[in-house]
Amino acid sequence: MARILVTGATQGLGRITAEELLAGGHHVVAHGRGTGRLDDLAARGADVVIGDLADLEQTRDIAEQVNDLGLLDAVIHNAGVMTGPTILAVNVVAPYLLTALIDPPARLVYLSSGMHRGGRAELTGLDWSGTRPTASYSDSKLMVTALAAAVARRWPRVRSNAVDPGWVPTRMGGAGAPDDLREGALTQVWLATSDDPEALRSGGYWHHRRHDDRHPAAADEDFQDRLLDALAEHTGVRLT
Repeated sequence: MARILVTGATQGLGRITAEELLAGGHHVVAHGRGTGRLDDLAARGADVVIGDLADLEQTRDIAEQVNDLGLLDAVIHNAGVMTGPTILAVNVVAPYLLTALIDPPARLVYLSSGMHRGGRAELTGLDWSGTRPTASYSDSKLMVTALAAAVARRWPRVRSNAVDPGWVPTRMGGAGAPDDLREGALTQVWLATSDDPEALRSGGYWHHRRHDDRHPAAADEDFQDRLLDALAEHTGVRLT
């Protein structure tokens, strides 16, 4: 059975993903900003790591906590925010920094959104620190989709993919969202654990276990490289 980190596992898609993995007999490392909302997962055998992904130093500490637990088979970068100044810090900087600092697993899954298609492939004038809002949710999801593709290209031994879970009824998506919450988590579980030949592909953008079209900039190697350079400059950590 696989050992899998799920960020943002306290609620919504992250919680459903962690529960599906545990039900499948996998070992889960569940991340949250505080311990209380992860107690039930810990009682079922999950390890717990704590820290605020909006904060660079706490994100570094999360990576240390994870590495201390031993090598992972997969990381599901699920955590995200939809509004506020920390959009870039949580949705882009944190998955980049965790990717760079956690001992590389065999598989990486990054949560994107269909809204990434409305994002801007623009990197100038951005506040990566989360002090002030300089990017939209769509911008951030375009960037994390490009990050997933860049990792697939830079690390050919790692299977790296991005997922659109659909518009699901989470706190972010709202109670009226039309898609099924459990269905929104199953592609992440599949990509992290399945031996299906399709799930063993890398560099894809998936929706409900099917390849989907993505913003052309996400596949643009120049944009990917400029994004990695900007994130390395901000964090002081380069993806090698």
